[in-house]
Amino acid sequence: MSDAHGPLAGVKVVELQGVGPGPFGGMLLADYGADVVRIDRPGGSSAGRDPVSDVLARGRRSVAVDLKRPEGVEVVLRIVEGADALIEPFRPGVAERLGLGPDTCLERNPRLVYCRMTGWGQDGPYREKAGHDINYISLNGILHMIGTKGGPPVPPLNLVGDFGGGGMLLALGLVCGIVHARATGEGQVVDVAMQDGSALLTAMIHQMRAFGGWAPERGTNVLDGGAPYYGVYETSDGGYMSVGPIEPQFYKELVEGLGLVDDPVVQGARDDRERWPALHDRFAEVFRSRTRDEWAAVFAGKDACATPVLSLDEAMHEPQVAERGTYVEEFGVVQPAPAPRFSATPAAITTPAPAAGKHSRAVLADFGFDDMEIASLLGSGAVLDG
Repeated sequence: MSDAHGPLAGVKVVELQGVGPGPFGGMLLADYGADVVRIDRPGGSSAGRDPVSDVLARGRRSVAVDLKRPEGVEVVLRIVEGADALIEPFRPGVAERLGLGPDTCLERNPRLVYCRMTGWGQDGPYREKAGHDINYISLNGILHMIGTKGGPPVPPLNLVGDFGGGGMLLALGLVCGIVHARATGEGQVVDVAMQDGSALLTAMIHQMRAFGGWAPERGTNVLDGGAPYYGVYETSDGGYMSVGPIEPQFYKELVEGLGLVDDPVVQGARDDRERWPALHDRFAEVFRSRTRDEWAAVFAGKDACATPVLSLDEAMHEPQVAERGTYVEEFGVVQPAPAPRFSATPAAITTPAPAAGKHSRAVLADFGFDDMEIASLLGSGAVLDG
C-alpha cells in the first residue's frame, strides 16, 4: 500500500476509470491520503503518452482489468469487499450491465459508499443523454450569466461543471458517506450530477436575486462585469489589469492610484448605475496610458484590489503564488499543489500517474488474492500486469 499521509490515511477507494470530474475527485482523495485503486481498462487512460503527464491520475495505484470478462468483474467485486468507497463514472445503467451496479456492490459490502458521477444525474429525461460541462451549465442558467452586456455567453473553461460542481462535490459526498458508514455500518449511493453541483455554486446569486440585487441581463451586475469597479481593463502594452474594489474604502484607493480623485467623471459615479458606462470608459482610458507592469507597480502597495492578469507561465513566478507553493513541479510536470492545507495531517503528491496495471499484483495481494489466483488471472488476461 502507499505510504500513509494526510487526513484520509487508511481510507480505501476504488475508482473505475473515467475522464474529467471522476479522476479529479479521485486525485483530491489521493492527495488527502486515501489509498485510491484505479481500475483501468487495458491500455489505460494514458495510452499513447507518458502517464506521468496525466496529472488528474496522480497518487493512485492501478490495476488493469478486462471488464468484458466475468473473471474481471469478479476481481473488482472482490476488491470492493475491502473498500470504503467506489467511484463510478459511467452513464446510468452501464455499471449495472457490467455487473458492477450499486445493488451488487452493496450486497458484497453493505458499508460501501457508492458514488455515481454523471452530468445529468441518475434520473430525469436527459439521464442517458450525452453532454459536457458547457451543456450542463447552459441548461441550469449559469452560462447565461457569464459574458459582457450585448455579447454572447462565454464558457468559463470547464471549471464550473466538471471540477467545481462535479469532482469537488464527488470528493465531499464520498467523505460524508464514509463518516456516516463508520458511525452506522450503513453504506449508501451518492448521486453526484454536474448539473446539480454547478447549480449549487450559484447559491449567492440566488440570494442576491431574492433581495433584488441581481438583474437578469448579462453584464449589468456588480459581479458579472457590469460595474466599472469589477472587471478587466486593457493596458498600453496589450496586457490586462483586474480590478475588484467592491468596498468603498478599497474603491477610494483605486481612484487614488489612477490619479482620478478630482476627476468630474469619477466623482459621485460609483453608486450611480446610470453613470457606470461613462465611469468605465474613463477607467479604460487611464489604464490604457501605462503598461500592465507599470500599473502593477502602482497598486503593489495599495488595498485597491487591482492586480495584473498573468498567464499560467507568469503565475509560477508571482511572489504570493511562489511563496505558498501553489504550483509545484513534481516528476518533471508542473501542476497545482494539494489544497487546502492541513496543519496536523498535510496532504501530499506521493506518486505520478501510474501506467495501467502497474500495481496489479500488489493490489490483488493486498485485497486477499493468493498467488495461484493472481497467476491464473494474469494468465487468462482478465487482469493485466503493467
